[in-house]
Amino acid sequence: MASPTRSSSVGSDPRHTLGGDALARPPSPFAALSLIVAPAILTNACSVLIMSTSNRVARAVDLSREVGRELDALSSGASSAESDRWLQEMSAAHTRSVLLVRALRALYTALGGFSSATLLALLGVVFESQLPEPLRRLPEAFAVLAGVIGVGGIVWAAVLLLSETRIAVVALESRFSTQRTRFPQIGAR
Repeated sequence: MASPTRSSSVGSDPRHTLGGDALARPPSPFAALSLIVAPAILTNACSVLIMSTSNRVARAVDLSREVGRELDALSSGASSAESDRWLQEMSAAHTRSVLLVRALRALYTALGGFSSATLLALLGVVFESQLPEPLRRLPEAFAVLAGVIGVGGIVWAAVLLLSETRIAVVALESRFSTQRTRFPQIGAR
């Protein structure tokens, strides 16, 4: 007589117990596809963020050069306030550049994480049937870990980019304030 927890039509296959039916179902092919596609899409998003951040680095470098020329052009008789303002701008440009390079580093880490997750998920799907039972979930676990590293990289890059944007806005407000003092008609608008 069959055990009360097993279906009599299935036999002794432990995957087909009445209480564990949800856990016993074979994985959906869509689960494997989503495990591959999601990191691939995030890899593309990371690449776009890298291009955008690289452009921001180029603008920060251009600003540093412009500020450096202004500092070089100041005569020894220039006011202390003017040279202090240019030095503050140079310091802000330097800080922005450092933050942007760190953000790029985080984005490259994220790109590597998402690319690795895609490859590991693909390898896991291809070789799952050839792996012994205890190791079948290992590629999936490594793919998830690589994806988590990728997400962490994007989050850290976003924090750094927000900090850089704040510095850029403060520098712009300072420059505008200085121009408004020099040209009062600007502030009248």
